[in-house]
Amino acid sequence: MLQVPEIIKRTSFYIDGAWREPAASEVIEVINPANERAYAVISAGTANDIDAAVSAARAAFDDWSARSKEERLGFIRKIADVYEACSDEMAQAISCEMGAPRKLSRESQAAVGLLHLRAFIKAVEDYSFEYMPSPERPEQKVVHEPIGVCGLITPWNWPMNQIVLKVIPAIAVGCTVVLKPSEIAPMSAMLFADFVDRAGLPKGVFNLVNGEGAVVGEALSRHPEVDMISFTGSTRGGTAVSRAAAATVKRVSLELGGKSPNIVFADCDLATTVAMGVAHCFENSGQSCNAPTRMLVERSVYDQAVAYAAQAARATKVGDPAKEGDHIGPLVSKLQFDKVQALVDKAVAEGARLVAGGPGRPEGLSEGYFVRPTVFADVTNDMTVAREEVFGPVLAIIPFHTEEEAVRIANDTPYGLSAYVQTRDEARAQRVARKMRAGMVQINGTPRAPGTPFGGYKQSGNGREGGKWGLEDFLEVKLISG
Repeated sequence: MLQVPEIIKRTSFYIDGAWREPAASEVIEVINPANERAYAVISAGTANDIDAAVSAARAAFDDWSARSKEERLGFIRKIADVYEACSDEMAQAISCEMGAPRKLSRESQAAVGLLHLRAFIKAVEDYSFEYMPSPERPEQKVVHEPIGVCGLITPWNWPMNQIVLKVIPAIAVGCTVVLKPSEIAPMSAMLFADFVDRAGLPKGVFNLVNGEGAVVGEALSRHPEVDMISFTGSTRGGTAVSRAAAATVKRVSLELGGKSPNIVFADCDLATTVAMGVAHCFENSGQSCNAPTRMLVERSVYDQAVAYAAQAARATKVGDPAKEGDHIGPLVSKLQFDKVQALVDKAVAEGARLVAGGPGRPEGLSEGYFVRPTVFADVTNDMTVAREEVFGPVLAIIPFHTEEEAVRIANDTPYGLSAYVQTRDEARAQRVARKMRAGMVQINGTPRAPGTPFGGYKQSGNGREGGKWGLEDFLEVKLISG
C-alpha cells in the first residue's frame, strides 16, 4: 500500500527566544504546488501574537542596540555558519513550499541567502556609524543609530533572499525584529528561525509570527510600538502596508513589483542575446520582480528575434521540482496559476500574437500549478500583458525603430525596478542606461555584484536593499554639535 507521508506540523511561533504556542488554534495548510496537496500546517497568527512578539522585541532593544558592532557581528557569523552547514536542508524546504526545482533551489534560492549573509558581514565591518561631516568643524558629528523595532514582511518567490536582506542588516545595526513571512511559503522561514536559535541570538532580538497578511501583516504595520516596516511584495500590498503604517508615521521601506524592459539593439549577437533574455524571463517560473518580461527589439531584426524567442520557449522544459535538471517548476499557488491563465487569455483577446506556449498546462502534466512557457509577439505597450506584472513564464515582445523610441517605451510603465540593455556600442549602452527610469540597469548580461543596491523607482518602491544601502534603511541619522 502507498504510504502517505505524515503532514509536517510547525504550529509554534518564535517569540522572545523560544518556540511558543499561538494565541489561537486556527491553522493554515501549506500546499506543495507540484501536486496541489497539503504537506504541512502552520498556525494562523493574530494581533495578540503580534503584541507578544513586538513586546519581546521592544524589551530586547536597549541591550541589543548598546552592544558593540563586533559583538553583533559575532552572532551573525554564527548564523552564517549554521546556514552554510544546513544549506541542503534549506534548499529542500524551498523546493517543497514554492516549487523551485532542486538545482535552482540549491544553487540559487538557498545559495543567495548565504551570499547576502556574507556580504552584509563585510558591509558592517566597513561601515562607519559615526563621522565628522567636515574636517574644518570637528565639533560636528553625524551619528547613525538603529531605528528601533522593525516589522519585516517577506514574500514567497525568493524567500531566503528577502528574509536575509531584511533580518540581517536590521539586527546587524542594532535593531530588533518581528518577521512575518509569506503564509504560502513559510517553511524556509521556520528553518531560518531554527538557525537563529542555534546561533544563540539573545532572546527578543529576532521573532517570527506566521499568518495572513490581512491579519498579521496589518497588525504589525499598525502597531504603535513598531518603528519601521520593511515590506516586499506586490504594489497593491505595499500601498496597504503604507496606509496601515501612516497613523503612527513610522518609516516604511517598500520593494515592490516590476515590468522590466530588455532593450535589444540590432548590433548584438541576436541568437545568444534573445535566448538569454528568454531564460532570464522564465527563471524561477517567471516569479521574479526584476524579470525582463518586456523584450524591446529593434525593428530591423525583430522577426528573427521573435523566431529565436519562440524556439527558446519551446525548448524550455517544465517538470517535477523534486528532480534534478535545468527545467522550470510550477507556479506557487492556484491563485497565481489562475491569474497567469487569465492574463494569457487576455493577451490573445487584445490582439497579441501567440508564438509559443499559451493557456493550459504543458503536455503530460495533469496536476500541479504548471504553466506553458509563453511568448507573445506584436505586443503594444498599452496591452495588459505589457502593463501588468504577470509573475509567470510569459514574455511580451515589442518592436521599436529608434533609440529614442526604445527609451520612451521602456520608461512608459508605472514600474521602475530593473532594465536591461543589449548592444555592442558601449557609448550607446551607457547613454541608454542613464535614460532608464529604473533603480538597476544591467548591460549585456553583466550580473549585479554582491553588496550592491537593489530597489526601484516609481511604483516599484522606495529604499534600497543590499550593502551599505541596506544597512542605512534601518538607521536614523543624528547630528551632534559641540
